Amino acid sequence: MKTQRITNSLLGIALTFITIGAPPLRAQPAVTSTSQFINQPTKSTMENQAAATVKTFLTAVQKGDQATFGALVHPNIQWNQPGSNRLSGTKKSSTEVFQMVGLMFEATANTLRLTDIKQLAVNGNKVACLVHWNGVQPGGGVLDVDNIDVYTVENGKIVEAAVYSADLKQEDYFWGK
Repeated sequence: MKTQRITNSLLGIALTFITIGAPPLRAQPAVTSTSQFINQPTKSTMENQAAATVKTFLTAVQKGDQATFGALVHPNIQWNQPGSNRLSGTKKSSTEVFQMVGLMFEATANTLRLTDIKQLAVNGNKVACLVHWNGVQPGGGVLDVDNIDVYTVENGKIVEAAVYSADLKQEDYFWGK
């Protein structure tokens, strides 16, 4: 229950950061027929592309499809990993991101899994995702945590990622110094 409240709070914070700068809502005329909605797209092309890119990326991560997820990460990505552990900090290239991921798999004897993609929310070229990770270390340490990842997509590539953990204390302890 506590983890759920923290996760909901983190999702709210992440979505607030994404929507800062959105234009204020304006009153709309009353709808006189449902055909007004049928012919209007619900998302912009940019939002559709961003959502599709992130969904493909996360599905590839789940399947271990390195070629696909590697192709969707921009070479100069800015990846912000939270916490105060040996994997925390800003990664400034796809090479640094893949090195970090390699260390994650090494530390978990290849048990690290993206087990669930619970939610995707899109605003322009930013996509916030509620995801769940599990992993076990050879010594018995267990990672079981929700994260909110916020991805920025440009030209079909992820150019920035900000990760928010529902339990930084757990992650810091699990990943170590």
